[in-house]
Amino acid sequence: MSKQKKILIVEDDDAVRKILITELEKMGVNIIEANNGEVAVGMALSEKPDLIILDVIMPKMHGIDMLRELEKNEWGRQVKVLLLTNFADDPKVLEAVKQERCDLLSKADTNLSNILILVKKKLEI
Repeated sequence: MSKQKKILIVEDDDAVRKILITELEKMGVNIIEANNGEVAVGMALSEKPDLIILDVIMPKMHGIDMLRELEKNEWGRQVKVLLLTNFADDPKVLEAVKQERCDLLSKADTNLSNILILVKKKLEI
């Protein structure tokens, strides 16, 4: 039997984070959460989730800065990341998406169903 998949949700908007948690738990994945990138870096490195759903604009540490911190670690360079942002055309975001491990969804142009489909694809569930 395969191990339960684990997702780290990094989102400063409590409502968005709670909706994601509720829906992803229905898929049978284990969820850990953080409301800023600073806290999330440590959580990611200790918990080693299968996927990180990452908001870009957050207090304390920008999502792209969090990615850069993770890239200092061998595991962190490999982890799959789903960037969720309203700033999909930001040059830093576009640069991050060039990495094969990162996918981008614009909050303004997507819905929960699209997020769940992409999560299933990324986790192969």
